[in-house]
Order: sequence, then structure tokens, then C-alpha cells
Amino acid sequence: MTARTGARLAWMTFGLVAVSFVGTLVAFGFAAQTAARPSRELAEGGALLAMMFSFPVVGVLVAAREPDNPIGWLLLAIGLVWEVWGGVAGIYVIWGFDVDPGSLPRPDLVAALTSSVWVPGLGLIGTFLILLFPDGRLPTPRWRPVAWLCGLVLLLLTVLLPLAPVPLNELGDDSLPPVANPLGVEALGPFFDGPLSALLLLLPLCILACAVSLIRRFRRSRGHERLQLKWLASGAGAVAALFLFSIVASFLTTSPTRSAEEPGWLTVMDRISLFSFLLIPAAVGVAILRHRLYDIDVIINRALVYGGLTAVLALVYVAGVVGVGGTLREVSGQESNSFAVAASTLAVAGLFRPARGRIQALIDRRFYRSRYDAARTVEEFSRRVRDEVTLDTVTSDLLMAVNETVQPEHASLWLRSGTL
Repeated sequence: MTARTGARLAWMTFGLVAVSFVGTLVAFGFAAQTAARPSRELAEGGALLAMMFSFPVVGVLVAAREPDNPIGWLLLAIGLVWEVWGGVAGIYVIWGFDVDPGSLPRPDLVAALTSSVWVPGLGLIGTFLILLFPDGRLPTPRWRPVAWLCGLVLLLLTVLLPLAPVPLNELGDDSLPPVANPLGVEALGPFFDGPLSALLLLLPLCILACAVSLIRRFRRSRGHERLQLKWLASGAGAVAALFLFSIVASFLTTSPTRSAEEPGWLTVMDRISLFSFLLIPAAVGVAILRHRLYDIDVIINRALVYGGLTAVLALVYVAGVVGVGGTLREVSGQESNSFAVAASTLAVAGLFRPARGRIQALIDRRFYRSRYDAARTVEEFSRRVRDEVTLDTVTSDLLMAVNETVQPEHASLWLRSGTL
């Protein structure tokens, strides 16, 4: 595949992910007005999709610049899983069961097919992304069996979990109606009571093994590469530990395919372990921005600004539709309230420019400190020079600004005689 073909494919994939993401958030907003599902549940789903959108944002830039590096394509694949398989299919199920029952064909089948979306969605992050980072190759050939085991576990869990002979509300989402699983295979019932539990335990162990591989790669690295790996090694270790604890606790307290009997503390732990996976794209972002990984830090600066802006505005829109719409629905008694949608849209339009400026300043201050300090120095000089009346003071301030921003070995100012 040529570089141009790879770049086009990467951007086409990202376009599909972005359209799915925006469409799902808008559909979540309309679904929240019907009171078909709790507003908090829809808001959590929208927030999760917004945060997972960070993976394809980074992925498209890496894949477009280095199409032969699997890391960019892995990040795009993670985006496809969450935004298309999880997001679009998820809103299909909500619409078919809760918003307008009977309007869409076979929401039960779609619900069964998406019941295992978390396996590749989290598994790719915790295994292959960590195992192959940053150059797309295994640390050593000895890690090849671990890679094969990770792939086999992800494949088996993704295929087998939807085949559980249990009602849909016991496949991991207790908000679904208690109807029969159309993909359930009764003959596999004994398998789900025993061997599946062992298979589920293998997933966090695979993630732990991949985290160990990254830590070992970090300990052998030197110089610039060591700085690039430092943050991801720390984040991967934390993710592996939290996810292992969550799976083991769930295994000891509930059935592998049931969530209705899950205690409250375990639900909180599941949320923490799920959102801990966001440490990984954050660590990749630090490696790119602070330590010039893939040498695309200048490009990704803009991507982070507009990606962060999109996420913030999307959260404002969903929160407005869910929060304001829910309040007005309780006051007015109307199931649908277009005022909440209009108000949220106006809020998003009004926040665009100030939010963009704040996010740009935050990213510059955190990751581009020298450029941020230079901009502050120039602004300060501009304010001072308006009030200065003596040439010597202006000259001194100008040389100071040049030294602080450009940082030359030597700076001097020459004025031609008779010009002033």
C-alpha cells in the first residue's frame, strides 16, 4: 500500500467514525426527550463515546503519516468498534426497544450482536496497542505466543458471549427487556457455567502480560525512547491492575453473563476500570506532544484542539438536552420539548469561539510551554511599548523580548543614524 493510498484510507475510516459519533450523540439527545431510558444512563453513554473518540483522532494522524505502522490502524479500529459497532448499534437498540417500539426490525438481534462489543473495544486497547507500541513490532520474538494468545482470547470471547442461552437483560445490559436471546444456544449452557469463566479471567491476564512487556521495553530503552515510553508504561500498569481486580471481583460475586445481581460497589469499580482505559490515549498524547513521537506534534496540536472542542461541545449539547429537557418535561408534562434542543444548539454555537481559545491555551501551556511563554512575552512587550517614551527603554525591552522568545546566542539592535 502506497503512502497516498494509506492516507486516503485512514481519512475515509476516520470520516465514518466521526459521522457515527456525531449522529449517535444527536440520537441520544432525541432519545433523552422521550424519557424512554434514564437521562443519567444516556449521558454516561454519550460521555463514554466522546472520550473514546480520542483514539481515532490520534489514529488517523499516525496512520496517514506512517501507514506501515500498525499503531495508527489499531487506534482507528478501536474508534470503529466504539463509535460504529457500539454507538450506532446501541442507539438502534434503544430506538427499537424504548423510543419507538416496533419501528425498527430485530432490535433483539442487534442487542445480542453488540453484547460483546466491550471485548474488542477494551481488549485491543489493553493488549495489542500496548504490546506493539510505539513502532508496531513485538519487543522480541519471544512475545509472539503472547500475541497469539491475546488474539485467540479476544476472538473467542467476542464470538461466544452473544451465544449465551439467557435473556437479553442478562447479557450485560439490565435495561434491555427480558426477552429470549435470538442467538442463544442451549447446548452451550454448561460451557457458560464453567469454561467461560476461565476464558474471562484470561483477558485481564493477557492485558497484564502486555503491560509487563511494555514495562520491560521501557526498562531496556534509553534516552528519547525512554521518555516516550515512560507515561504509557505507567498508565498500562494501572489499567491492567484495575481491570484484573474488576474481573476477579465480578467473577467471585456474579455470573459471567449477568449484571442484574451486581452489588453497588462492584458497579462503581467497573466504571473506574472502564474509564481507566482513557489513561492510555492520554499517555500516547503526552509521548507525541512532549517527546515528539512519530514527529507529528505540530499537526496533532490542531487535532487535539478541535477534537477537544468537539468533545466539549458534544457534552454540552447532550447535557443540555438531557438536563434541561428532563426538567422541562417534569414541569410541563410533555414528552417532547423542542426548546431544550434549540437552547442546547444556541449554547454550542455561542461557546465555539471562547471554548476554542481556552482549549488552545490549555494545550499550549501544558505541552508547548516554550511557545506559550513566547506568546506571553510578546503580549507583555506590546503592552509596555505603548507607554514607553524613551528610546533606550524601548531598546532594552525589545532585546529582552527577543532573548526570551527566540533565545539567540547574542542579540543586539542597530539603529541607522538619522532615522529617529
